[in-house]
Amino acid sequence: MRRDLCDGVGIARLLNATLVLPKFEVAAYWNESSGFEDVFDVDFFIQQMKGFVNVVKELPIEIASKDPVRVDCSKRKGQFDYVESVLPSLLKHGYISITPAMSQRRDRYPLYAKAALCQACYSALRLTNTLEKKALELLQAIPKPFLSLHLRFEPDMVAYSQCEYSGISLASAKAIEAARVDRKPWTGETARIWRNRGKCPLTPNETAFILKALAIPTNTTIYLAAGDGLMELEGLTSVYTNVVTKSSLLSGEDFTTMHGNTKAALDYYVSINSDSYMATYFGNMDKMVAAMRVFTGLYKTIFLNRKAFALFTSQGFKGKELTEALWKVHRDDFIMGRGSALPDCFCEFNL
Repeated sequence: MRRDLCDGVGIARLLNATLVLPKFEVAAYWNESSGFEDVFDVDFFIQQMKGFVNVVKELPIEIASKDPVRVDCSKRKGQFDYVESVLPSLLKHGYISITPAMSQRRDRYPLYAKAALCQACYSALRLTNTLEKKALELLQAIPKPFLSLHLRFEPDMVAYSQCEYSGISLASAKAIEAARVDRKPWTGETARIWRNRGKCPLTPNETAFILKALAIPTNTTIYLAAGDGLMELEGLTSVYTNVVTKSSLLSGEDFTTMHGNTKAALDYYVSINSDSYMATYFGNMDKMVAAMRVFTGLYKTIFLNRKAFALFTSQGFKGKELTEALWKVHRDDFIMGRGSALPDCFCEFNL
């Protein structure tokens, strides 16, 4: 959501348009019904964007009663230009709704649009006072120093990957099967190629093995930045015994009723302020965390290499041989974050 909002600001500036605060998509499995104002400080965002993009909380009365004209900006082949493709609809209808898109490379934006995007991503978005206090309380409760680990092995994540796993519990296998719907797992040679491309999420057990290969002490305090329904967690906690979570540290909170956006915001806050950050997947949150950590001068960030792990294990590497191979492939693989953000955001320039 942060990524799409930042892109939305850049697009609004490109089109010289007013931006209406977005509505978050509702996801039933996230217990989700929160809005922008439940997570972010709305007034601060609007104030910080002055001079870059005009932002309003609600639509003007004269157009609030009609539905916006929807313009599809989803990913497509070839170059996509917002000015050529979207501006005519905006000028004709005055009020449009666009789907987020990454098709037009942000490094091709004119300087004024880049500046608006950077301002939104790195200066204008902050949590509400209530949420930030809760996040700070959580951060202070974690024993220091600590590693924030973004671990992805939930049923929907595994089902989406179309990967199969052996050696997992019957309960995990059933949860994955229930989440698959029509996304059947790959089989045979296709499954092997898919896994060797690094498309399959690391299990907690595989994650623990890689952490040990990287010489991460088993008594390290690990904050688990993860969603609900994480499977096979004992594969990690049986090796790394000092694993803490939101629910264990904020015991007074009712996490069963807390919105998914709120939980994700807590994980995000802790992760950008952690001593070290590791992720088992290169998703949107990981890209935003890496970029923000670099922006604030925190460089100990690494993404565990799923592709290398799959290739080594498929070649029969085991024990010490596998450990040494994983160490070598990760040794210089600290992520600087600039590839996940607009490079110009890390430079000082005047318009």
